[in-house]
Amino acid sequence: MIREAICEGSDVEEALEKAKAALGIGDTDEYDFEVLQREEKKRFGLFGGKPAKVRAFVVIQEKAEDKTERFLRDVLDKMGLTEIAIEKKMEDDTLEFDLSGEEEGFVIGRRGETLDALQYLTSLVANHNNENYVKVSVNVGNYRDKREKTLEILGRKLAFKAIKTGKKTSLEPMNPYERRIIHTAVQKVNGAISWSEGENAARHVVIGPDPKVKNNTRRGGYNNRRGGKRGGYNAGRKTNPAPNPDRVPLNEGGATGLYGRIDK
Repeated sequence: MIREAICEGSDVEEALEKAKAALGIGDTDEYDFEVLQREEKKRFGLFGGKPAKVRAFVVIQEKAEDKTERFLRDVLDKMGLTEIAIEKKMEDDTLEFDLSGEEEGFVIGRRGETLDALQYLTSLVANHNNENYVKVSVNVGNYRDKREKTLEILGRKLAFKAIKTGKKTSLEPMNPYERRIIHTAVQKVNGAISWSEGENAARHVVIGPDPKVKNNTRRGGYNNRRGGKRGGYNAGRKTNPAPNPDRVPLNEGGATGLYGRIDK
């Protein structure tokens, strides 16, 4: 951020002192200046003549949270969302923005795509020419918490479906962070696995039965085996394997995901 002042004087020195005074620059402060126009004396003391003109300026190192908030405000205003309020919170190396207003739906977008794009852009701005990396989160109320819970439930539901039917299911394209939520939910269920297919924006999660795990199913019914006995009460019923919290979830997209560092 640059603050500047342009002043005139009878000579360059006087114009510069006026510009420094306008900026509140002291004798020990750092600043730069350029001479826009040197003074010209009047001819014969009557004709022509020009005052000196100087531009003095100082470069202010704006805080990451301030420049990021200003950028976010500008983007929202250009989107026509001038009534959206921004609440900022900075803790350690995490910068959080909570947006609120009557037009929250426009900020979130389809399945959070607009919100994710805003977060990506603000993260780039926050870390531009910044030595210390700042993690940025842009949220609308508790939308992200609700979305995470929804994805967890979906992942578990489709995992048990894969075990029951023996078929795989392809989900809609998601960003790395949301894919990882699905993987985490699925891989806590014995008998189901998940993987990603597709490239770039079309990359999506596929959930299917784990070929390494035998299906815990017994075929029952009358005279199931030749000479055997009739199946018991649970004969013919499929039993879903119990959740296993010790299974290591697939870390989709490295350790960063949606909220992580963006180097490119």
